[in-house]
Amino acid sequence: MFLRSLEVLKKADIDNNSYPFTIPAIKCLHTLEFETNVTFFVGENGSGKSTILEAIAYQCGFNTAGGSKNNCYEVDAAHSVLGEHIRLSWMPKITNGFFLRAETFYHFASHLDTIPESLRFYGGRSLHKQSHGEAFLSLFKNRFGKKAIYLLDEPEAALSPARQLGLLRIIKDLEKEAQFIIATHSPILLGYPNAQLLNFDVQPVSEIRYEETMHYIITRQFLENRKNVLRELFEEHDE
Repeated sequence: MFLRSLEVLKKADIDNNSYPFTIPAIKCLHTLEFETNVTFFVGENGSGKSTILEAIAYQCGFNTAGGSKNNCYEVDAAHSVLGEHIRLSWMPKITNGFFLRAETFYHFASHLDTIPESLRFYGGRSLHKQSHGEAFLSLFKNRFGKKAIYLLDEPEAALSPARQLGLLRIIKDLEKEAQFIIATHSPILLGYPNAQLLNFDVQPVSEIRYEETMHYIITRQFLENRKNVLRELFEEHDE
C-alpha cells in the first residue's frame, strides 16, 4: 500500500458556506485512513465520493479531467476545488498511476487520438473505435501495471455485469503491487473480497460492511422479490 491517509486542512480562507465544504461528509471530514490496497467509496449521489477522489488525483499530480500526470488537456469544470485543501501521507510516495473519470472519458479518448504514438499503451487502437465498455477494459488491461495508484470514479458506468467481473479479475492480479481507490454504485464491485468500504452517507465517513450498504440491500431485495418491490414502487407513485 502506498497512500496511507488523507487529511483535510482547515485553512483560514475556507468558506464553509460554499461548495464543496457544504457537502456534509466533507464538512465533517478530518482524516481518512486507508487500510487495504483496495478501498471503495460508497454513498448516494452528491455525498462527496467523487469530490474526494478528484482531490486525491489533484494531489497526485494527475489530470483531474482524467488521465495520468502526462496527460495534458482541459475539460470545463474539471478543476478540483478541494485539491488544495488536503494533505496526503505516503509510504512510500509514488508518482505512477491513473485517474479514471467516467463522465469525461470521451475527452480523454479524444486527447489520446492527438498523440497516436501513445495508443500502444492502450491496446494499439483508438478508444473511440471501440464500444464504451471495450474502451474501459482496454484501458484497464493495457495501461494498468504494478507499483502505481489507480483512482477510479464510477468505472461501472460503461461495463456490463460480466465486464465488471472482468475488472475485479484485473484488480486481483495487481492488488499486491498496486493500490486502488474506487468510487462506485456497483454491488458487484463492492463485493471484492477484503476490501475497505468507506461510507459517505454518514458523518464522519466511516467503514461499513458490504451487507450493510444500501447498494447490496436494495439490489438483493429487488432480485429476490422483484414483483413486490415494483408493485410497491408504482403504487406509491400513483398515490
